[in-house]
Amino acid sequence: MSLKGRKIIVGVTGSIAAYKTPALVRLLVKAGAQVKVLLTASAATLVSPLALSTVSKNEVLYNISDKDEWNQHVELGLWADAFLIAPCTANTLAKMAQGICDTLIGAVYLSARCPVFVAPAMDLDMWAHPATQRNIKTLKQDKVNLLPVGNGELASGLVGAGRMLEPEEIFEILNQYFSDNEILKGQKALVTAGPTYEKIDPVRFIGNFSSGKMGIEIADALAAAGAEVKLVLGPSHLLPKNKTIQVVKVESADEMYTACTENFNEMNIAVLSAAVADFKPTKTATDKIKKNNATLKIELEENKDILFSLGQSKTPMQTLVGFALETENELSNAQSKLERKNADLIVLNSLKDEGAGFAVETNKVTFISKENQPESLPLLTKAEVAKAIVNKIIELRHA
Repeated sequence: MSLKGRKIIVGVTGSIAAYKTPALVRLLVKAGAQVKVLLTASAATLVSPLALSTVSKNEVLYNISDKDEWNQHVELGLWADAFLIAPCTANTLAKMAQGICDTLIGAVYLSARCPVFVAPAMDLDMWAHPATQRNIKTLKQDKVNLLPVGNGELASGLVGAGRMLEPEEIFEILNQYFSDNEILKGQKALVTAGPTYEKIDPVRFIGNFSSGKMGIEIADALAAAGAEVKLVLGPSHLLPKNKTIQVVKVESADEMYTACTENFNEMNIAVLSAAVADFKPTKTATDKIKKNNATLKIELEENKDILFSLGQSKTPMQTLVGFALETENELSNAQSKLERKNADLIVLNSLKDEGAGFAVETNKVTFISKENQPESLPLLTKAEVAKAIVNKIIELRHA
């Protein structure tokens, strides 16, 4: 059962559909999940807190501060593998879309690093209202998983869309989500991300504009798919959301090369998305170089090629993915890189594409693989690109 051992927070808001939530919690617990329930004040008037506490086997939480005790919403957000709000009223939808956190549910939502699922419940006119639909669009952009609403008789006596899905339907959606995201369970993955800094002297370096965001998103996507992930991260202020990812921090290309070659043999998958410097100074000054009104010349030498080195030792059971950032002859250069470096997949992007490259939240890539025609994706968020890359890796490994 995919839900066994999963940590799930269930938030309950003030809809009459709250009477269904104890049955949902019971299904989750029966499947082996650990469940903690959060109630809004209005929800507590519609469903028995005692019933929810009994079926969840945990104390029900209402406010950030209960009985002189502090309910740490950040810890709750980090604890959970999934945060489900069922039912979710139009009011709570609006607050989530605007980032308002005047309830414990809202505070945990803004702190959660796990997938968030919302099961809306409201009358048909409220559901169809443009304001609600705008809020739903915003939440989808924020990567919230919006469950569909059911059709049928509503509390108002009207018939139409707005019903919360039945507990069994919500349970199956969660169960399927975790089933789909365990396809790489038991697989080990190595990811590189960020730039490298090649020292000129103690205070200066040769580097690039990479933030590491694309590689970090790939690491998170691989972990979400069940893989055991080791992230070799160059200088970056960013970190992965998934706390199971082992982060190895490096600075130079030589350090990244060592970390990759030392770990590659035990890996099933390697994704080299870091923007590694091609060159480094032949000599690094031990003291800060002083300005003396003369021309400064720095002699450079090539760094070791990490992708090429791993490609030479790659076995048929391993999947090796490289990146190519090109400014001209993009497809031919990427195809050549695929062949020369014995990679299974090259993820190509071009600085000519608006919205792609460094220091932006989006990317536009093309997949180059040995057996298939180039596959171009539209402009997507980097999280969406990362998921597409993981899906492509899964496809290659099951071909």
